Amino acid sequence: MNRPHLLLLHGALGSSAQFAGWLSQLEERYVVTCLDFEGHGKAPRPGRPFRLEHFVENVFAFLDAHDIAQTRVFGHSMGGFVACLAALEQPQRFSHISTLGTKFRWDAATAAREVPKLDPDTIARKVPKLAAALAQRHGDDWQTVVSRSAELLKHLGEVGEFRDATLARIRTPMCILVGEHDNMVSIAETRAAASCVPHSECRVLPQTPHPLEQVALESLEI
Repeated sequence: MNRPHLLLLHGALGSSAQFAGWLSQLEERYVVTCLDFEGHGKAPRPGRPFRLEHFVENVFAFLDAHDIAQTRVFGHSMGGFVACLAALEQPQRFSHISTLGTKFRWDAATAAREVPKLDPDTIARKVPKLAAALAQRHGDDWQTVVSRSAELLKHLGEVGEFRDATLARIRTPMCILVGEHDNMVSIAETRAAASCVPHSECRVLPQTPHPLEQVALESLEI
């Protein structure tokens, strides 16, 4: 029996390398691939700003380059957002989407709260372990990744995606997950977003925070 395909999508400040510890277990059931969104990890650093629509382009370019007609997707945080946008654009390419810790609704107040956390100098000075992890993940120009991610969040605050009507247009079956201890997205807002998606279920993962490295693969039931 042929194994179905599974595409793993990282979140903001993340990279495909974060999934390395999951691969052996997932490959028992799936043909697994993952990519770095442009400007992240080992992907090229383009001149254009970080935008979700650019990351959607990355997904389709990756699927086309690997002759993948249809796939399941797991998206962490921003990766789940990108998966949903891609499914709205080409629904036939996606059989199922699982998201974890994805914040679907953004506004100016949310962006104003989150953007100051993405200051490279502050991270380097006050959170050296995070700075070291980002340097390992993205290389010597990790500060650029952080700065461009901050600008992306500011942009999201201005455009305010997703609206309820947009979520309602998603036809791909979805499992929308949120950690009980996620400090980025609340259980209430995750449930509210899931209620708008026609073919979805929402699950809360006990004792689970936002960072992917602290998520137990077994709890996801991908």
